[in-house]
Amino acid sequence: MKANWAGVFPAVTTKLQENNDVDLLATQRSIDRLIQSGVSGIIVLPMLGENASLKLAEKEKVIRAAKEVVGGRVPLLSGLAEVSTEAAIDTARKFQSFGAEGLMVFPSIAYKSDPRETSEWYRALAGGCDLPIMIYNNPIAYGVDVTPEILRTLEDVDQIVCIKEESGDIRRVTDLYNELGDRFAVFCGVDDLILESLALGVTGWVSGMTNAWPEECVSIFELGRAGKFVEARELYRIMTPAFHLDTSVKLVQYIKLAEHLVYGAPEWTRAPRLPLAGDEREKVVSVINKTIASLRSRSSKAA
Repeated sequence: MKANWAGVFPAVTTKLQENNDVDLLATQRSIDRLIQSGVSGIIVLPMLGENASLKLAEKEKVIRAAKEVVGGRVPLLSGLAEVSTEAAIDTARKFQSFGAEGLMVFPSIAYKSDPRETSEWYRALAGGCDLPIMIYNNPIAYGVDVTPEILRTLEDVDQIVCIKEESGDIRRVTDLYNELGDRFAVFCGVDDLILESLALGVTGWVSGMTNAWPEECVSIFELGRAGKFVEARELYRIMTPAFHLDTSVKLVQYIKLAEHLVYGAPEWTRAPRLPLAGDEREKVVSVINKTIASLRSRSSKAA
């Protein structure tokens, strides 16, 4: 399975209109903006893209619209979040027919599988479709940890090519390489651990805040990958307060608000998620506006 994924792969937010309809044009514009800013791949329908809140017909429209605007410039992946193995395989096949070129696969979203069941979940899905797979490992949110030991049982599954590492334990990156070498691409899945992860050898980043600040996030990644940590730290320290918003349970609202304030994208979300209000909104706006001001000041000094 040839899928040499590397670089910054933003987990793209699904833009919505105030009336709750999917805004395909705004979504396409945001994807084109990301690609023009230098990202290396696109992931639609991640958790950040409100995957679980969309109907299948809406997901089809999002994937097809993304395929149209990506136009082969970078790989196009889709998040896949289902309850049963049968449903996951069926959805994977549908997503491929819609134009997805790879999958970022959640564990079963309604059942906390044990290690044997987790391994079989990914093995069965790979056997039921033709797309390369990135394992989405987020035990904090989903209660299932795809450990190095579980990945060892999947070494022979060629379609499984990558793991999005989001355990929150920075030591896990080294444990993965020690256990498995370079068998799987290791992507950082936490915005406020990217520079630390690059120091330990990750080759990719599934990022949330890249939606708002793609050029800056690509710059941090490229500087870190080149070992230019002094230069990377200066920008990383400016961005980290905003990156912390990526780890909140309300990251969808927070990141959409950042996009809205940075470049005017719609911030609407689908219920049960509600627009931010009161002190919480003020605090998030303050973080975002401070980041905008700091980046503007940095740019002025550079000029």
